[in-house]
Parts: sequence; structure tokens; C-alpha cells
Amino acid sequence: MVPGMDELRDTVSEVVLKINTHRELYLRNEEAVKQHLIGHVFRTLGWEWDNPFEVRPEEKTEDGRADYALILDGNVFAYVEVKNLGVNIIKNGKPLRQLGRYCFNTGVRYGILTNGAVWIVLKAFEEGSRISDRILLKVNLENEPLERSTLKLSLLSKDRISKIEKLSALLKAFELSFNGLRNEGFGEDVLIAYLRAGRSSLIPVDKLTGVETPRTAYVNENGWKALPLGEQSLRGVLFAVLMYLYSRKEGAEKEEIKRVYEHLRRIRLEPSQILALLKTIEEEEGMNIAVEL
Repeated sequence: MVPGMDELRDTVSEVVLKINTHRELYLRNEEAVKQHLIGHVFRTLGWEWDNPFEVRPEEKTEDGRADYALILDGNVFAYVEVKNLGVNIIKNGKPLRQLGRYCFNTGVRYGILTNGAVWIVLKAFEEGSRISDRILLKVNLENEPLERSTLKLSLLSKDRISKIEKLSALLKAFELSFNGLRNEGFGEDVLIAYLRAGRSSLIPVDKLTGVETPRTAYVNENGWKALPLGEQSLRGVLFAVLMYLYSRKEGAEKEEIKRVYEHLRRIRLEPSQILALLKTIEEEEGMNIAVEL
């Protein structure tokens, strides 16, 4: 499964802390980088680091041994080459070229080069391109904001890595578009609100008159969630919201919602009463409720 971002964020924080605390060790000791940093990251990314069906250390190639081979569907998907922290893998192109040869000579399409702090993902071959043109992803755990480095590293998870070219291209396009719009004077808060916005036809319940026929109900708790409607009516919206609350409550609160739900199912409700109940739920639960017409 794709790792939870919180778990991966914690791992990245731990790796950065280890680097800062034991920098002298990692500057000279490649094995320590492998054991303390690289394995920790890949385990969090969903790889079974001790399973030969997923990870093979010291994989032999025609040009030498790659530190690790990542296996998908029985085949080597990528080589991982590790250097100690003293090797500047951004400025020193030799390790990247070495990794490229490992991949090219064995037909492995992707390579991952890291010294624990910096991670570079390479597409090994593409006709008419330079090696610098084939870098899909570059992450610097020490010099990038935690949220950025976490998101980028998540592309190497076992369940995402097969789409690494597509995902890295989408991420680069997103960054270019976001930064371009910001440079044109759009505030970050405006752009983020635009990305988080729900459907354009969502109408808050406090704007409804009672004559509308909703197609879908939505609640907003850190993002809009669609609720299935048993009937396309305001009554159906009310019952969908109550069922949503029932699924999230426990103990006495859960039983109280069940009693309210069963009582309301037995009585006739006017549209004005339903709207009043929905507004009360918004206030008491601290959520927003809207409908799509």
C-alpha cells in the first residue's frame, strides 16, 4: 500500500535528525548510510527490505555491483546506488554515470542514486538525450521544506514507483504552473483555495429556499465529501447527513443519533424544518453542508 504521508514525514524528519547528529559518521561510512538511512526510508515506502523477492543487495551487472535492485513482478525495476554523505552527488557526475551504465547494460530502465540526504532518480536511457535531461526527480532532505521532500520521496513507494515518469512529470508541471501563477500576482492562499474547491454547483444549505431538488449531498470537514442519497430531496439530504454522523460517533452520541434518525423517519417534515435541522447540525458539529443541484 502507498505509505501514509504522516509516517513518511516522520521518517524523513528522523533521517535528517540522524544526519545532523552523526554527520561525521555518514561522511565517511557508506555502510552506515545504507543501514541507518536508506533502509529506513525504503521500509517506510512499503518495500520489504529483507525480502529477496523485492530487494536484492549487491546485484551483479556487467560493470560492477549495484548496491540494491528493486524487484517488481519478478523483474528488476530499478537499481539503487548508495554513496557516503561526503560524496556530492549533485556536482560530481561520476556516480550518476556509473549508475546509468549499470542500468543500460542490463536493460533496467531506472536508477536511484543517494547519499542519504540527496536522492536522484534517473531514467537510464532515451535516444538523443543527455543524462542530465533524464533526471526524473531530485530531492534534498536537508535543503527542502519537509512537506516537499516528503511528497517527492513518496513517488518511490512500492505502489507508486511503476508510475514514476508520469508522477514526476505531473509534479513538475504542477510546480511550474503554481509558481507561474504566483509570479503573476496570485496569492498562495487564493491558489490553494482554488485547488481545494469543490464542485462549482455546490450550494450551501443556508442559501436554499426549500423548493430545490438536490442530486448529491456534501459535508465539509477538511475537504468536501460526497454522501449517497437514498432519495433526491431535502429529506434525503438530512438522512444522509445523519448517517454520516452516525458512522463517525461512538457510545451514547451514536445511540442518540440513531434515535433521532428513527424518529424523523416516522414523521412528516416540512422543507423549512429540514433546513433548520441542517443548519443546527452545521453549528453543533462545526461542519459545512451543501448540495449539488
